Amino acid sequence: MPEEKINILIVEDESLVALDLATGLEKAGYHVVGTADHAEEALQIFGANEVDIVLMDIHLAGKKDGIDTVVDMMKIRQTPVIYLTAYTDAATIQRVKQTHPAAFLLKPYSIANVRIAIELAFHQLAVLRQQKGQGRVIPLEETGGGKKEGAAKESILQLDDSIFFKVNHQFIKLRLTDILYVEADGNHLNIFTTERKFVLRLSLNQLFEKLRFKKLVRIHRSYAVNIDTIQSFNDMEVVTGKRQLPIGRNYKEEFLRNFDFR
Repeated sequence: MPEEKINILIVEDESLVALDLATGLEKAGYHVVGTADHAEEALQIFGANEVDIVLMDIHLAGKKDGIDTVVDMMKIRQTPVIYLTAYTDAATIQRVKQTHPAAFLLKPYSIANVRIAIELAFHQLAVLRQQKGQGRVIPLEETGGGKKEGAAKESILQLDDSIFFKVNHQFIKLRLTDILYVEADGNHLNIFTTERKFVLRLSLNQLFEKLRFKKLVRIHRSYAVNIDTIQSFNDMEVVTGKRQLPIGRNYKEEFLRNFDFR
């Protein structure tokens, strides 16, 4: 199963603005689950879909504005919200603060600024959940030698059963259950799913120190496997997907503890 795109709900009362924003975000690699121009439609889409980020205009058609709509959404589930608005009066700002948004962007805005706000929103949410013991922020840093010239500090964010990270400047979502196995390659990790390989600047030891995913089991100094994807195994190797992975002597006993032999 391939990696999932970030799911975004756009709530905007101007249809042309909503269409332009949706088109720009789709081109940037995100998935727009829907657009709405009033509270009732927004809540219906929000309740019926998995939404990772809400982009919310404050001025909406109907009786409820964007702030009231966000309050109703958060009663369903906590989701990062980015307000997109031209309203900057003190009373509005005070109401906005009470909903604890991830970002507040003034119109007119650019797709580049929205993308930055989305990235910061996920980082903020991950930090808050980490403080509450509900999520992780895993720094991606070179482990040995110096940092490569031009290499920027990045993070892999774990929220619930998914991780979020950048690939070719695109912020993507990967469910932990979709991982087949992980391979250490020097100072990098190769994460394999059925459809794709991802490369992260992280050691295997760092991954196990930070990541919360009990199904990912170390079987070798260079390999870890999602035990739910194992098709067969013996004393020497496991088979997952189309790969045969070796079982290291020092990891065999720990690996076998994951099975209830009768």
